[in-house]
Amino acid sequence: MRNFLSLNTTPLAVDLLTPQSPALIKRAARVPSPHSEASGRGYSGAWKLLALQAPRVETLTRAMSGNAETSLAVTGIDFLKSQNSCLHHTDAYNIKNLVVRRGQAFQLQVSFNRAPRTTDKLSVRFGFGEKPMKVRGTLMSLNPKWEQDPNEWRISIIRSSGKECLLSITSSPKALVGKYILNVKAGTSIYEPENSAIYLLFNPWCKDDVVFLADEAQRKEYVLNDTGYIYVGSAYNIYGRPWNFGQFEDFILDACMYLLDKSKLKLSYRRDPVLVSRAMSALVNANDDSGVLLGNWSGNYSHGTSPMDWIGSVSILQDYYRTKKPVCYGQCWVFSGVLTTVMRCLGIPSRCVSNFNSAHDTEENLRVDVYLNELGEKLENKSFDSVWNFHVWNDVWMKRPDLPVGFDGWQAIDSTPQEKSQGIFQCGPCPLKAIREGDVYLPFDSKFVFAEVNADKVYWVVRKVNGKEKYTKMGVETQCIGLNISTKAVGQNTREDITAQYKFPEGSKEERQAMQRATSFIQPSGMTPRARFGSPMRMGNSTDSRPEVLQEAVSKTGIQLEIIHKEALYPGNPLELAVTVKTSTPGSWTINLTSSCQLQSYTGKVQAKLGHIKETVKLEGKSEMQVPLKIMADAYMKTLASVEDEALIHVTAIAEVQGTDDKLTKETTMSFEYPPITVQMPETAKLNKEFTCAFIFKNELNTALDNCKLLVEGLGLFKMATFDEGDVKPGRIIKSQIICTPTRLGEKKIVAKLTSTQIKGISTERAITITE
Repeated sequence: MRNFLSLNTTPLAVDLLTPQSPALIKRAARVPSPHSEASGRGYSGAWKLLALQAPRVETLTRAMSGNAETSLAVTGIDFLKSQNSCLHHTDAYNIKNLVVRRGQAFQLQVSFNRAPRTTDKLSVRFGFGEKPMKVRGTLMSLNPKWEQDPNEWRISIIRSSGKECLLSITSSPKALVGKYILNVKAGTSIYEPENSAIYLLFNPWCKDDVVFLADEAQRKEYVLNDTGYIYVGSAYNIYGRPWNFGQFEDFILDACMYLLDKSKLKLSYRRDPVLVSRAMSALVNANDDSGVLLGNWSGNYSHGTSPMDWIGSVSILQDYYRTKKPVCYGQCWVFSGVLTTVMRCLGIPSRCVSNFNSAHDTEENLRVDVYLNELGEKLENKSFDSVWNFHVWNDVWMKRPDLPVGFDGWQAIDSTPQEKSQGIFQCGPCPLKAIREGDVYLPFDSKFVFAEVNADKVYWVVRKVNGKEKYTKMGVETQCIGLNISTKAVGQNTREDITAQYKFPEGSKEERQAMQRATSFIQPSGMTPRARFGSPMRMGNSTDSRPEVLQEAVSKTGIQLEIIHKEALYPGNPLELAVTVKTSTPGSWTINLTSSCQLQSYTGKVQAKLGHIKETVKLEGKSEMQVPLKIMADAYMKTLASVEDEALIHVTAIAEVQGTDDKLTKETTMSFEYPPITVQMPETAKLNKEFTCAFIFKNELNTALDNCKLLVEGLGLFKMATFDEGDVKPGRIIKSQIICTPTRLGEKKIVAKLTSTQIKGISTERAITITE
């Protein structure tokens, strides 16, 4: 009997090792032996005994059989970070975790406690958000043996060798963008590796992603370039301000993930670049959602950093992520620089766009009224409208499946808090094609952006007549708004004019048609001009209600005005300005000329009145006369020292021809010129090998510069540093040095900016190539 029992336990014990062993054990316990009658009660008793002892037998047998019968478990995961990051163009991100782009395969090397079998259950799971759920599309559980939906996530086994398995995983090109937590379930055990968070970004390299950008040079510029220029100045005096975007620096990606989490977007919306870019345009400003930057145009920045002192986005986003509180302070170019960083970091192609003579049309009627007194000085309390010397926003690249066909490509977005949209300070995305063709009925904020580049400018002179204000319309300019729209050229450190992408040539048939089309979607505001404190009943010859586009009147005299500066505009020197009056038709003409000079900020806010001229000019036929306007240094240097913004020179001229209705107004904004900063360093350097970079500045001005401060930053070379240089008298040379240790290969740039009490923005940059 002992031998029989021993012989029969062996095959049954083997059966118990199968996946169905619990069921077999239960059957053995309750089913009588088929041989019980022939063999007697002894066999049946042995069967029952074996059933009772089955758990012990199973445990013993498992112990005897070794690893071959051990439950499958994951012992490690290699994210193959170097390989995957290179293929996904994410190797520059300074983060331990894996960063990949959606719609593109990446590989994982999974190690097990034993060789996997075909009967083993294995799934790789990606969870998104706090409570990942399959029904909400926030939990992807991928089984290598299942057939995958080509429009969804896919997984396959590339190679299985011994205890290791190489997996290929491809996310959906429509996947939610953000941070996923990875774990692998083998049998009943779940393995979550260290650094289990995987960052999934938009993918301009994937044809099925709506942000796909076909041109490789453009992808390098608009996604991968972490430095660039933001163009500022005035319409005919444009210069580039170097800016470090720094989208790959420490904590920048986490800051962008925090912004996505902070946004009020539903999780399902985080796959859509239209909604993501709109949400980021709201969150980069802090006006109504405790976003990144607090805007300040007051001129008082004592409780924060002056907008002029920033040279890049990195310290701004790092401070915000560390404190979770808005950073002080920003103005338009700072908002644009930070938004470019956020967009490129998330994988959405983006560029900074500077619009010169940018209209801020508060009433959406495509006109901006400018009020002047009799001396030609701007009256700021008459209108909510304004014209900024420049305004900087962003373009982002994407398809627009939410719009009619034909509006894919560049879309304008703006994070500068100017006007609310849907109750929030946000703007865009608005297709450039809609702006160009006057399709201002399309979302988002197309009317506002269209006016910024196309509004007409109407000049009014306000005079006191019998104790009452009389408004005289001096002229209309239809071609002075939206000039020289600029961005950095692809692959070059030069300015690219993209005006043609925003509007047809001024005065062309297509441009007039676009204006008429835009006007047809806008309700006229009624009587004009739109004065804050004026009644239409006492505005002199103001009969235009402007349901259509205003046209400039044909001049009888052919009068023209030109404003020039004879000498370089260095602070501390007299401003040698002049107004040239020209006529181009026969006859004798007497012209009343008035001209004024003011200091103003880039938003058009008047900082100081510097001087004016009033002359009577007599011209015969086709001729011209130049009238000088000289401003001594004493008239403006105190103002330069008292304001914290960069001041610009604004000149307005008014000409009225006696005996005719001919009137003309001309405005020009000029920038001061400054001595340069010289950067001394080698053209090339070795990775992880120190080199010295020196910054040299000679004060060539005829005025002392007080409280000089040098700001320097070199991404991949050194952290941002500040040198306090004190007061620098005329002729003095200052030199500062910094030790650089390159941590990344390729071309790197060093940006330097010098600020002082008198001047706010001397900047330069220098490139160096880092080799192994």
